[in-house]
Amino acid sequence: MSQNLIIYSNALALPLAWDKIVGRHNLLLSSAYFKALDSAKPDNMKCFYVGFYANEVLVGGALIQHLEFEQHKTFQNKKISCTLKNYLTKRYAKDVFIVGNNMLTGQNGFYFDLGKTTEKQAVILLELALQKVQKLVSPSSLIIYKDYQSEIIKNFLVKSHKAYFKFSVQPNMVLNLRQHWLCFNDYVNDFSAKYRTRANTARKKFGTLTKRELHLADLKSHEQSLLSLYHTVAENAPFNTFFLPNNHFETLKSCLGNHFKVFGYFLGEELVGFYTLLINNGDIDTYFLGYHETLQKENQLYLNMLLDMVEYGINHQMKRVIFGRTALEIKSTIGAEPVEIFGLIKHNKRIVNQFMPQIFPRLEPKVKWQQRKPFK
Repeated sequence: MSQNLIIYSNALALPLAWDKIVGRHNLLLSSAYFKALDSAKPDNMKCFYVGFYANEVLVGGALIQHLEFEQHKTFQNKKISCTLKNYLTKRYAKDVFIVGNNMLTGQNGFYFDLGKTTEKQAVILLELALQKVQKLVSPSSLIIYKDYQSEIIKNFLVKSHKAYFKFSVQPNMVLNLRQHWLCFNDYVNDFSAKYRTRANTARKKFGTLTKRELHLADLKSHEQSLLSLYHTVAENAPFNTFFLPNNHFETLKSCLGNHFKVFGYFLGEELVGFYTLLINNGDIDTYFLGYHETLQKENQLYLNMLLDMVEYGINHQMKRVIFGRTALEIKSTIGAEPVEIFGLIKHNKRIVNQFMPQIFPRLEPKVKWQQRKPFK
């Protein structure tokens, strides 16, 4: 069987069969989402879309992202240790190729029709795609296969990938929505008394704030407020590999329509918080959010956002809410559970790569947290 691949640097060039074969399985591999990325990706990111063919028939696709860090401060904290980490990043990890999507948590890097190819061949094709993309740009410092669960990552633990270091960082927090939750009260009533009281208290502290869905015209008129609120959260993160451009939310809404939802929180006429959701078949992928720092504390805005995300999922009969890998403990208080995810990483300098098992744990921010069990 003849197999080959084609690299597309623009989503408009994708074949007509793309969404039928690849994109329909995952919104984050769809041509509509890729068109949004092309128009509104971070300044330090490039995207490459790879089509895999068997006997000239499309059998799979992948997203490969290239991020450069020479003009970007990855570690935001002003401590001396973070200044040193930023120096080391620029010196030894000036850029990275990622098989996957660095803007979300989860297995969003590739899809193959295993009725037309094999898992073994898929692994070989992905590595070949990385080699070819690097020839188009330049050899990068790092290569990462990102966010795979154990049943997927085991396929990569083969001879062709023996130079890679397998790692596991913070888990993906996922809430499986139970079938008997027909409304929000059903969900809250499954909490033990302690966590039910906590949720009800958060609702009361919502106070005089109001919430409504933001449509395309709203996103245009509130663009600067959205960006400011987003930066309040993003710039407080200890580790950040990119910042969103001004037009990001507006562009996603324009390209994805009802598959991209934005909800805003208002104090009078002032936008003081927002969250975004990607409606991905039966899943909700929680996306970026932002809030006014003082009101977040006074009105428990973040906890209310998490509860509102769950309520949306219940009301629209979704299967899961995928919360990602930040704020692990508070997400566990509303019922999300950790799902361990893995990656592979390789430095292109062999002498550096030999020490990757010692280097990587020192760069990854340590997070101590306690998993909560809110359900009876």
